[in-house]
Amino acid sequence: MVRALSMDATATVIQAFVSSRLDYCKSILNGITENLFQRLQSMQNAAARLISQTGRRGHITPVSRKLHWLPVRRHVDFKLAFLVYKALHGLAPP
Repeated sequence: MVRALSMDATATVIQAFVSSRLDYCKSILNGITENLFQRLQSMQNAAARLISQTGRRGHITPVSRKLHWLPVRRHVDFKLAFLVYKALHGLAPP
């Protein structure tokens, strides 16, 4: 199979479309159900498989670590904690 984009270019495109949406909606995602978190995690896993060309049966954890991606639930928790930290220490935008 010939790739039209390199792994780095594919990762950049996926980051622009997938991860940016998770960052944009992080405060809304905080209260969603476990079922919805699982669906978002499946989407993130599919994006990681697309970047790395890992098969459906391949383990996704090493791929996510290589990409430096947190699981969706932890990503949302981290972003919210970071926003609160910035607000408490006067580092948030006005």
